Amino acid sequence: MEPVVIPILVAAIVVVFLVAATVRIVPQARRYNIERFGRYRRTLQPGLNFVLPVADRVNTKLDVREQVYSSDPKPVITEDNLVVNIDTVLYYHITDPRAAAYEVADYLQAIDQLTVTTLRNVIGSMDLEGTLTSREEINTRLRTVLDEATGKWGIRVNRVEIKAIDPPNTIKEAMEKQMRAERDKRAAILHAEGERQAKILTAEGTKQKDILEAQGTQQAMILRADGEAKAVERVFQAVHRNNADPKVLAYKYLETLPHLAQSDNNTFWVIPGELTEAVRTVTSAFGDHSAMGLPTPSQSEEPTIAGSDQTSDGSGNPEPEAESTLSLDAAAAIDEATKQAAAAVNDAKAEAEAARTPTVPSRGQMSGD
Repeated sequence: MEPVVIPILVAAIVVVFLVAATVRIVPQARRYNIERFGRYRRTLQPGLNFVLPVADRVNTKLDVREQVYSSDPKPVITEDNLVVNIDTVLYYHITDPRAAAYEVADYLQAIDQLTVTTLRNVIGSMDLEGTLTSREEINTRLRTVLDEATGKWGIRVNRVEIKAIDPPNTIKEAMEKQMRAERDKRAAILHAEGERQAKILTAEGTKQKDILEAQGTQQAMILRADGEAKAVERVFQAVHRNNADPKVLAYKYLETLPHLAQSDNNTFWVIPGELTEAVRTVTSAFGDHSAMGLPTPSQSEEPTIAGSDQTSDGSGNPEPEAESTLSLDAAAAIDEATKQAAAAVNDAKAEAEAARTPTVPSRGQMSGD
């Protein structure tokens, strides 16, 4: 029995070996390159695959998923002769496993070196400011060049991103000072704009205040003028209603003259030219006692007859006394009309002040606010 069992066991082992060497199971997103006697035969797809044992062998196993490759920082010289360190991030995937295995020895190193040379060509045509502000343009140009070069290697470059651009420390300090100066400039501009706006608003407020004050003064002057006009009209009507003679008018004229010098701003008083005529009229009215029916100083010592209807001159004409009584009544009426006119003027002034005060604040209040 023993001589028979041994060959059976050997045959079983050979069968198991042949089956293991024949069957190849490829995982998902993997590709296996098969060589037969050292020559590329085919690429195994994911799943169960069969190969010839001993004759076929797996040369390379490739991952066809998108890969990420981050390169080390590389020194690059800009157009304005500044050295900056730039590191990139590359996103790629294998489209042709056969080309990736047989067209290039090490596709990662080839991509890295191609990225450096392309990056130096692109950055060499830009200054530092353009380099810092043109990342999208640099990424696009890098991707275009790498995609064209790696296509024959069976690799497709999806994205190229610049991860960092590090200028020298002196340039960093200068950039910080520049940014600080820009911020100070913007702050100064905003402060100046605020002051300008405040001055404009203040000027507008002063303008409105002056306009309101002028309108209030105008209304007050109109009301005061209306009151004075009404007062003059009342006096004029009183004079004509009581039929005042020139003597009474001359007296009122002399009575009004002192009011011309009552103003605080008057430093001298001009006497009108008709003052002499008015004094003469009043003197003729009050200096002639016989015209008013009053005894003269020489006649005052003589006894008078009670109940006599005649005056001291013995003329027997009562007209001078009536005229004097009429003049006194006219003077009293004019005085009353003058008082009423003064009261009307005062009322008009009060109305003018009342109309002016609530509309426009005084300068003291404005400055106090």
